[in-house]
Amino acid sequence: MVFLLLFLMQLPLVAYKMMKVKCLLTLERDGVDPWNHYKPGDHLIAGLISATYAPFITHSFSRAPTTAVTLKGSMMYWKLLSFQIAIQKINQNPLLLPNLTLGYTIHDNYFNPRMTSDVLLDLLSTGEANIPNYSCGKTKSTLVILEGTDSEFSTQISTMLGTYKIPQVSYAFASPSLSDKTNFPFFYQSVPKAGVQYPGIITLLQYFKWTLIGLVVADTNNGEHFIRTFKPVLTQNNICVVFSQTISLDTKKMKLNSISFLQWSQINVYLYYAEALSFTEGIYITQHILGSLTKPIVGKVWVTTVLWDLTFEITYSPLTFKYTHSIFSFLIQTEQRTKYNDFNYFYMLMKRFAEDAFLCSYAKHPLAVKGWTRCREKDKVEILPQGVVERILTLDTYTIYNAMWKAATTINAAASSSSERIMALHKKRLEAEKLKPWQLHPFLQATQFYNSSTNRVYVDENGELAADFDLVGWLKFPNGSVISVKFGSLSRQESLEPKLSIDQDAIVWPKWLNQPLPPSRCVESCCPGFMKVAQEGKPTCCYDCRLCAEGTISTLEDAEQCTRCPDDQHPNKYRDQCIHKKINFLSYKDNLGIILASIAMFLGLTTCFVLGIFIKYLETHLVKANNRDLSFILLVSLLFSFLISFLFIGQPTRATCLLQQTAFSIIFSVAVSSLLAKTVTVVLAFLATKPGNRVRRWLGKSLANSIILCSSTVQAIICSIWLGVSPPFPSSDKQSQPGEIVLQCNAGSVAMFYVALGYMGFLAAVCFTMAFLARNLPGAFNEAKLITFSMLVFCTVWVSFVPTYLSTKGKYMVAVQIFSILASNAGLLGFIFIPKCYIILLRPHLNTKGHLMIK
Repeated sequence: MVFLLLFLMQLPLVAYKMMKVKCLLTLERDGVDPWNHYKPGDHLIAGLISATYAPFITHSFSRAPTTAVTLKGSMMYWKLLSFQIAIQKINQNPLLLPNLTLGYTIHDNYFNPRMTSDVLLDLLSTGEANIPNYSCGKTKSTLVILEGTDSEFSTQISTMLGTYKIPQVSYAFASPSLSDKTNFPFFYQSVPKAGVQYPGIITLLQYFKWTLIGLVVADTNNGEHFIRTFKPVLTQNNICVVFSQTISLDTKKMKLNSISFLQWSQINVYLYYAEALSFTEGIYITQHILGSLTKPIVGKVWVTTVLWDLTFEITYSPLTFKYTHSIFSFLIQTEQRTKYNDFNYFYMLMKRFAEDAFLCSYAKHPLAVKGWTRCREKDKVEILPQGVVERILTLDTYTIYNAMWKAATTINAAASSSSERIMALHKKRLEAEKLKPWQLHPFLQATQFYNSSTNRVYVDENGELAADFDLVGWLKFPNGSVISVKFGSLSRQESLEPKLSIDQDAIVWPKWLNQPLPPSRCVESCCPGFMKVAQEGKPTCCYDCRLCAEGTISTLEDAEQCTRCPDDQHPNKYRDQCIHKKINFLSYKDNLGIILASIAMFLGLTTCFVLGIFIKYLETHLVKANNRDLSFILLVSLLFSFLISFLFIGQPTRATCLLQQTAFSIIFSVAVSSLLAKTVTVVLAFLATKPGNRVRRWLGKSLANSIILCSSTVQAIICSIWLGVSPPFPSSDKQSQPGEIVLQCNAGSVAMFYVALGYMGFLAAVCFTMAFLARNLPGAFNEAKLITFSMLVFCTVWVSFVPTYLSTKGKYMVAVQIFSILASNAGLLGFIFIPKCYIILLRPHLNTKGHLMIK
């Protein structure tokens, strides 16, 4: 142990002697010195930003590594002031970290992995030299590191910080892979992960019907992941990706001769996946590609995935965006978003203030291999005007400001918790021990860390960060000025799914283009009333339009399929909307209903007239012949049969539906039974005239009444069973007639309907057979012949009724049944009673007993 202490005491002397060694390794001072802006404090928040681009020369190991002097446009001052403003406000807040001051140390990694490692070494080295785990003299107390770099740098940072359990809070839109807590347990985000805007991009493309697009991506792992994961999603939403172009910052890797210029000329919309370093360089290369076309086409639209303010990049880009119509991107919604009338003046004002606020000097420790330009914030710094502060913090650098406040709130909560715990254990000790980085993790994992009232960032129901976005269009004019116009938003509102709203009239485009947003599709849209049909061997966005099938409609353009109308509606002529079907039934207002009702009324009156004649000539021999009671029963049943027709006309009700079939079946059974009784009477009367025949005793009213009663009772039993099992009921037929809902009576049990109809047919067949066999019996007025003809008509009508009834639909089914009732009844009335009325009224001399007994 003593030896170890002696060795450590000799370390400075050893280092001093090393500097005098003849073969001392000396490194040239880089053309770009790392900058470190800092302000001391009791607790430090480290910031690692990507703001300055310096092209680094590849190491050759034949000379000292150097860095090129050339620097591209920097946003360092802009981001630096966001840290500074946040620290000022935090230290002025009496509720945060009382009796403690919060400091910061900010580094720029120059978009370079080597410089990122150098920055991390500087942060992890608690002493002056970049030697991790070596402490000498006053130590720093970095509790949390805020970073806003690209995902590949975030991964590098997380790998190095994981050993020390230092929280890493990203205020940039990081790759979803960094959300894996197994590999990155100490990584936290203050904004949603990249990809939250993808549903909005798809909706945007669909809104403007841009179904033919090109993918332009940065030549990074994230770019390859974007193509691999998002391209299938586009295809599922019927958006065709004609080509996928990888853009490399190394122009030597770009093979322009392999690019299909024909495909580039066909596309007007490009989906651009870019990162902080590659945005303007990617557009520069694509501008070169567009300029190389045989016939350059102006008016290209860029839909970019970037989620930060593009004012700086577009303003200081050397491009004029000659071939660009518009650039669309998403920005997190804030309370307000400042527009700049003179961005250059504002930027120079901000740069001057940042340079005056810090005292910078070059520093290099004897044991360090690299020097740093250390810039300490002056003790008394001029406060920026409120208007300038608002302009700084209403851009995407507000995420830095917001992340600083969240980090300070977390440190305050951890410090308060630590103090309470110590005071509980050691009541006499009032000092709180110094916080360690690992003590912040429980507080960073709490959802309250993400609560914000200024921007729309929140934790969704899945426990993931979500945000509401503005859809912004960017435009650069020939004089170099840049404007951004909000023309939509992507927010949840009241629904759980994000909803994109667009105000197309708010979009601004260059006047020199003199054209609105260009189309980018394979074919014209299918109008409502048509559906898309894929063309064989072509992309899904190339299709034919086919008229919707009968009974279906499409209300949208480019409908995937036609939808069937509800049962109570039907398509209009153009098949682009459903209209209510017309209610239809056999009405008294219809011509057909009027005709059938008139015929039924005429036949009913005719039956009454015949009944009146028979009543008037009740005692005549012709009326008495062949059982006049049966004639009256038959006439009354025929009268009711004609009147039953009125139950079938008009809007069906429950009462009419129950009476229609049952009354029709029973009354018709009575009528046919009466004819059967008449036929039996005729046959028995002839047989009774033969000597020794015992049939005479069967003659009389009792036999006829028994036939009628038995036959009708069987039909009544059938109808009773029908009503008990499944009675008829009013229903609506919505399918048989296009454009109509036919109100009708449903038979209920179809089997019972045909049983009742079949029983009537059986009675009619028996009656017809007996009358046919008795047609040649002698007699001056053989009624069997009349019954034969009447039953022939009756049977013919009802045999033809069945196929006709089954082949018709709607109200014509009812009309067929009414016609069959009227025709069969008219046959019975005409063939049986009209000849008798003719004799009674016009040939009274034949209505005598002598004439009847001639044969």
